[in-house]
Amino acid sequence: MSQAELTAGPAVRAPRRLWALGILRSELTTTFRRWRTVALLGVLAAVPVLIGIAVRIETGDGSEGGPGGGGGGPAFLSQVTNNGLFLVFAALSATLPVFLPMAVGVIAGDSVAGEASGGTLRYLLVAPAGRTRLLLAKYASVLVFCLVATLVVAVSALAAGALLFPVGEVTTISGTRIGFGEGLLRAGLIAVAVAVSLVGFAALGLFISTLTDSGIAAMAATVGVLITAQILDTMPQLDGIHPYLFPHYWLSFTDLLRDPVYWDEMVRNLGLQAVYAAVFGSAAWARFTTKDISV
Repeated sequence: MSQAELTAGPAVRAPRRLWALGILRSELTTTFRRWRTVALLGVLAAVPVLIGIAVRIETGDGSEGGPGGGGGGPAFLSQVTNNGLFLVFAALSATLPVFLPMAVGVIAGDSVAGEASGGTLRYLLVAPAGRTRLLLAKYASVLVFCLVATLVVAVSALAAGALLFPVGEVTTISGTRIGFGEGLLRAGLIAVAVAVSLVGFAALGLFISTLTDSGIAAMAATVGVLITAQILDTMPQLDGIHPYLFPHYWLSFTDLLRDPVYWDEMVRNLGLQAVYAAVFGSAAWARFTTKDISV
C-alpha cells in the first residue's frame, strides 16, 4: 500500500463521520420539529398535571389520595398528598404502560416508513453515510425521544407536585426515610430506567417501519404489537411466556425506591431490552440494507 493510500484513509473516514453526525443532527431536528412530536410531548406533559389536580381536588377535605381514600389508582398515588415528589413516581407508573410506549411507537413506526411514503427516503440514501449509518441515526433519534419523553413526564410531575403539595423527606417502600435530595436523585434514576425500558420496543418499532412504505400502517402495527403484548402479559394462562415479553419488567423501576435498592428485576429488564434491541435491530438492518427503495 502506498503512502498516499495510507494518508487518504483517515481523510476518507473523517467526512463519513461528519456525514453521520450531520444525519443524526438532521434526524433529531426533523423529529422534534414535527407537530406530531410536539403534540405527543404536550399530552405527556399534561398527564401528570391532570393527575395532580385530580388528587388535589379529591383530597381538598384532607382525606388520603386515591379513590375512596384507600390508596387506589396508580402506584404511589396515595402518598402524593404528603409529598409532591411522589407525583413523579405516580405519573411514570401511569404513563409507562400506555402513553409513553404509544408515543414511542408512533415515532419509531414512522421513522423509516414515513420517509418512504413521503418520497424522501431515496434522497437520504444519496448521502455518503450509507444505509447502515442512516438506520443507526434513526434509531438513535428514537432513543433520544424515549429519554426526552420520559423527562417531560418527570419534570412536569415534579413541577406540578411542588406547586400543589408539600415536598420533603421521602418514605421508601421499605419504610425507611431518605432526604429530599436523595429522593430527587432517585427520581432522576427512575426516569432514566423508564427510558431504557423502552429501548427494546423502539427497536421493534424500527423493524416494523422497515417492512412497509406506509407510515400510518407502520405506526398502527407497532401500537398493535404493544397492545397485544400488554394483553398477553396479563393472562395468567400464559405466565410461561411473560418473562420474555418486552413490557413484563417495565414497572421494575419501583425497586429503586427500596432501601437497599432491589436490583434483580431491573437487571432482568435491562437484559431483556438488550435482547430485543439486538434481535430486532439486526432484523431492521437486514431488511433495510436489502430493501428496494422505489419511491
